[in-house]
Amino acid sequence: MKIFVTGLRGFPDVPGGVERHCEELYPRIAAMGHEVVVAVRAPYQTYPEGQWKGVVFESIDSPTSTRFEAITHTCKAMFAARRHKPDIVHIHAIGPSLMVPVGRLLGMRVVSTHHGHDYNRDKWGGFAKRMLKLGERLGCKFSNRVIVISESIRDALARMYNCRRTTVIPNGVTVRPRLDSTTYLQSLGVEPGKYVLAVSRLVPEKGLHDLVAAFDKISGDIKLVIAGDSDHDSQYRRNLFRTAEENERLVMPGYVRGDDLAELYSHARLFVLPSYHEGLPIVALEAMSYGLPLLLSDIVPNKDVGLPERYYYPVGDVDALAQGIGRMLGEEHEEGAFEQMVREKYDWDLIARQTEQVYREVAGG
Repeated sequence: MKIFVTGLRGFPDVPGGVERHCEELYPRIAAMGHEVVVAVRAPYQTYPEGQWKGVVFESIDSPTSTRFEAITHTCKAMFAARRHKPDIVHIHAIGPSLMVPVGRLLGMRVVSTHHGHDYNRDKWGGFAKRMLKLGERLGCKFSNRVIVISESIRDALARMYNCRRTTVIPNGVTVRPRLDSTTYLQSLGVEPGKYVLAVSRLVPEKGLHDLVAAFDKISGDIKLVIAGDSDHDSQYRRNLFRTAEENERLVMPGYVRGDDLAELYSHARLFVLPSYHEGLPIVALEAMSYGLPLLLSDIVPNKDVGLPERYYYPVGDVDALAQGIGRMLGEEHEEGAFEQMVREKYDWDLIARQTEQVYREVAGG
């Protein structure tokens, strides 16, 4: 089969949950013998070659405006897809799903993936929220099949739009061995086992302001490392970095990838995800794969991960978050407690096979 993919900025090493998802998924689909073409956004795709691990890139210009880049790029990608004559067009995320009817009108079979209710994010104004909800509705109505990353999203779509053409295929994670090296930690001035880790984009819905406020209530020589940045500059981002400059216990190295990120996961004492909005959090799955204890906000997507109740706290409650961090730091934890769960439920090879099965069913009519 030939599969044409759009709705993402690009990969490899382009930040974002959808981008991470596609970076893991499509080399595996290509390795199954399928031809995979991914439409990437020219301003973000810095990889110099035209293909990577069997995936062919088609670079398409797009604006870098947060409001218009996704829809403009996906619209152009639909007409580029028609030239390729694919068996399947796969559109990721509800904003780009505004273009699902266009793909169908052009005679193509379209699969869409719902990665989360993006209109709940604080960064969007009223018009943008309405367009995202419209994309969600059109994706449900016109896609040949909708892949959802969690049971809660499937239930929501059934309730809101009577959408029944859904298949649950979660995000995944690749289990990697812990690293013994500490070179990157030394460069940051942190010691193994003496820091709490968060990995996140620097946007309000990730709740990092709650985490910083809660950590101020934690005494001792332990530090807080927040690995991540934002796609666009904002007052929120500047405030976080300014706080880090004024507080030696807060370390903010920006985006971290590859072995440096693996080092951070390998030696952290605790992983915290204080989000107000998620899809199915890949960073939490990664932390589980490294055997870390976790503390997550109790929003539905985080609860979908399936951890025991003691690993959650009420979202937005800074005091409860501080108490949870203190409790988790004071306990002994079984190493690798969640690794088997990750291997059984969130394995990328299994996810690739499940996705391929959806393609075969849709392509077969």
